[in-house]
Amino acid sequence: MLAVILSGGSGTRLWPLSREAYPKQFLPVVSEETLLAETIDRGLALGDKARVMAITNEEHRFVVAAHLQAQAPERSAGIILEPVGRNTAPAIALAALAAAEENPEELLLVMPSDHVLKNQDVFRQAVSQGAEAARAGKLVTFGIVPDAPHTGYGYIKAGPAHEGYNDVAAFVEKPDEETARQYLEEGDYFWNSGMFLFRADRYLEELESQQPAMIKACRAAWKERNSDMDFTRVGAEAFKACPDDSIDYAVMEKTRDAVVVPLDAGWSDVGSWSALWDIQPHDENNNVCRGDVITEDVSGSYIHSEGRLIAALGITDHVIVETDDVVLVADRNRVQDVKKLVAQVKAQGRHEHRFHKKVHRPWGTYEGIAMGERFQVKRITVKPGASLSLQKHHHRAEHWVVVKGTATVNRGDDVLLLTEDQSTYIPLGVTHRLTNPGVIPLELIEVQTGSYLGEDDIVRFEDTYNRV
Repeated sequence: MLAVILSGGSGTRLWPLSREAYPKQFLPVVSEETLLAETIDRGLALGDKARVMAITNEEHRFVVAAHLQAQAPERSAGIILEPVGRNTAPAIALAALAAAEENPEELLLVMPSDHVLKNQDVFRQAVSQGAEAARAGKLVTFGIVPDAPHTGYGYIKAGPAHEGYNDVAAFVEKPDEETARQYLEEGDYFWNSGMFLFRADRYLEELESQQPAMIKACRAAWKERNSDMDFTRVGAEAFKACPDDSIDYAVMEKTRDAVVVPLDAGWSDVGSWSALWDIQPHDENNNVCRGDVITEDVSGSYIHSEGRLIAALGITDHVIVETDDVVLVADRNRVQDVKKLVAQVKAQGRHEHRFHKKVHRPWGTYEGIAMGERFQVKRITVKPGASLSLQKHHHRAEHWVVVKGTATVNRGDDVLLLTEDQSTYIPLGVTHRLTNPGVIPLELIEVQTGSYLGEDDIVRFEDTYNRV
């Protein structure tokens, strides 16, 4: 079985904790592990021969690769990069095309990277039930047994029952509350989990039948693929011509072979701050508090501190989330509208919708400490053995002070070895490179000075990570 993990996302629903450049699947929002790490573990637990493949984009590729290298170095089936987002149906088609080259009847278990499943044993049992139907040519989806009249999910109406699964009678759009209560009472409706199981060849056959333009574009893009380190890049122009559609609309609602396996395993798509409040343990006042939090006369609230103390008094049903650069305060019943705040941030030309103060790069991280007219201070951390690109800047000079570890600095024709408390100066326009030759993280303070300090003032000459 091949676990296909879909890792996209715009980082809006759990903003400001998640951002475009670092959406929720990369965050440990429920446990000590990130949601992506939990999803990878879920795939690996399907059996000793189970492999894991990820579908993601250029911006997130190194974070996804780091997860797979850490968790599945021997069982990774690679990472496919989409040049543009075209929704789930084409993304899964690329995975099916890759799998079919080795084994057309390979079972693909498709999972979003940002869901929570509390009971792994129940999940594995459901997958085992679905696998029998999938091997017989069915296209399996997993229907979550509802415990509330939720209006934020699509529903699946179950048809005639078979051993371990039901035929799908209908896929139903998100209902209003009265309709959702009716679905709950009737008992034959499930929440649509967005997880699927089928043979690679069966999915491709359905696309040929239902979406010929889509599969034609995907085949053309796959034919033009090229490999780069852990990544497979498909043909950009061919993929851009692909229709944009979800697997639900493109395939599952049209096929005659859709079946649903009931799943009651503590599932959540973590689609909002209120969803996080729902699935985590509550204190005696019905609150969920994470980090440095003090409350007095507070109930029904989710309060999350990333660093600073949050002191809350006399509030009910609120969400308060503190990060280094943003504090969110919201009515817990209105958190679906957080995306409206994100839209305002974008419209004002700000950057808080896109980046955290700590920005992740393939070589490590950098974090803004201070900024003023013609200067900027950053904390830079470089992983052991990692190296930044060979580069220069047209508009700024840089001063580096090593705080921890050892740095090799290429500066023009000079090569310097710096240890703790030593420093160097990179004049404007001089070609330079920073490398960590040691076995512990390199930490340094960088002071930039100049007329323009934007991240786009970088001219790269060589780069280990093939960035432009």
